[in-house]
Amino acid sequence: MSRPKAKPTATAAKKKSTTSKVTKTKKVSPYNMYIKSELAKVKEKNPGIAHKDAFKLAAQNWATAPQNPKVAANLAIKEQREHEFKALGISPYPRYTEPPAGHPLVSHITVHSRWGQAMDNGAKLTNVQLTVQGRVVSKREASKKLFFFDIEQDKQTVQVVMSQARYTGDTAQFRKLNRALMVGDIVRVSGFVGKTNTGETSVFATMLPELLAPCLRPIPLRSGLVDSEKRFRNRHLDLLVNPQAKHALQTRSRVLRHIRQFLDTRQFTEVETPILSPSVGGASARPFATQSVAFDKTALYMRVAPELYLKQLVIGGFDRVYEIGKQFRNEGIDADHNPEFTTCEFYMAYAGLEDLMQMTEDLLREMARDIAGSTVLSLPDSTTSIDLGPPFSRIDVTQRLREHVPELPAILDEGSLPALQKILAKRQIPAVQPHTVPRLLDRLIGHYIEPGCVQPTFLYGHPAIMSPLAKCTSEEQSAAARFELFVNGKELVNAYEELNDPNLQREKFRAQAVERDQGDLEVPLPDSAFCDALETGLPPTAGWGMGVDRVVALLAQVAHLRETIAFPIMRPHHG
Repeated sequence: MSRPKAKPTATAAKKKSTTSKVTKTKKVSPYNMYIKSELAKVKEKNPGIAHKDAFKLAAQNWATAPQNPKVAANLAIKEQREHEFKALGISPYPRYTEPPAGHPLVSHITVHSRWGQAMDNGAKLTNVQLTVQGRVVSKREASKKLFFFDIEQDKQTVQVVMSQARYTGDTAQFRKLNRALMVGDIVRVSGFVGKTNTGETSVFATMLPELLAPCLRPIPLRSGLVDSEKRFRNRHLDLLVNPQAKHALQTRSRVLRHIRQFLDTRQFTEVETPILSPSVGGASARPFATQSVAFDKTALYMRVAPELYLKQLVIGGFDRVYEIGKQFRNEGIDADHNPEFTTCEFYMAYAGLEDLMQMTEDLLREMARDIAGSTVLSLPDSTTSIDLGPPFSRIDVTQRLREHVPELPAILDEGSLPALQKILAKRQIPAVQPHTVPRLLDRLIGHYIEPGCVQPTFLYGHPAIMSPLAKCTSEEQSAAARFELFVNGKELVNAYEELNDPNLQREKFRAQAVERDQGDLEVPLPDSAFCDALETGLPPTAGWGMGVDRVVALLAQVAHLRETIAFPIMRPHHG
């Protein structure tokens, strides 16, 4: 009998397991390796720099760094495609030329509407020769002799059939070129129109496709682009992939066109006023500031509103003027606010609030019918709809506010501040500093009244202290001759009868200066030049301003203002 093997001792077992261990090396990501290297460079150049600041500087170029795997992958695709173009002997960026003789350029929609509906399945109209062009959005290789491409232009797609049987040239070139073309490339194809046996209206190519511009980076046509951060940082891809993104911008174009037509037919003159100015006025808002090199570093401000300039044009004899343009306010960003936004303001001599209310209803009602096809608009992510058809509701702001807040002071002026602070504290309504009477009244209105204005509602009768550029409705100077239009709880329009008494205007500017001294830096400094202009004589004038972006959002049925802006501002991206 053989001797049984001895069982290993605990020490031996431990020794064996220790010697059999495989040392694992922790994998360091390309990003971490890059940051480590760049951090060292940044700190060497900037001794004493805080680590947080050094990290930002180190990471800011990661998106374009060769070490970035995405950059490396894109570079590999680019180099491979450029090599293919060179081997094929074609220029990837040719000058644009006329289509081949006898093959006129035809839009995709014409191909479908003129011939597609008139042909039977399998029909070929070899005598209808044409050229189509656009971006390749789909490619299917049935065999080495047959390729199918879907080409899109202006949201219309047409199928192109590339068959070697219809091509009389070099067959090797045919195969290589069709294989080299990729989704995203911009091409032009000439041939005749027909239908496939399955009923697809198509252009059957008789010549090699012409490459007009290659796509050297992938377009997520299949995977999509949903994440809002990626969408708005890559707006060109967003517009290619998401049809609704393009719809919002097209709606914007139609809104602007409609506003101009509405005002032009009523004898308004469109004007332009300064965007950069040494003074700020027309609204309470924090401006963006810069300096003029030409004027010895004089401070200049981007406008927050064009109001004061437009009223001076009325003084100068332009009875009806309007301006559509950008305003800039150095404030927060959310679904309803953007630092750069578009307004339309118009000023009409010899008119009052009722005129403006009627014009507002007419404009929005006509716009909804023209652009959305109905006065009833659905709200995004909601079962609620807005109806612009019936006469808009009206609410007296001061009266409704007293119903909610019976202890509201009888006279709402500068002396009401302690009482208003006590009211908000008692009702636990937060209000940001600094506290001024206009700010706290606006907070109460925003808390109790505005959220309930889902259907179109005119808010009027604001306390006079809230509207320093507006006339009052009575000698008591208690209520402003002003209204705001709210829809879905959001302000779309602000309008009033313009104050044209220069002495009273100076007095109201002085009262605003006190608010500024109290810490409200959004209040503009008094504009004495404007008051001097008023002394020349401003006729009774009604002024009106509309937030174009919010109106576009309503008609395009999107929830966020950035959807209505081609390139909304984004937080600077580091890493």
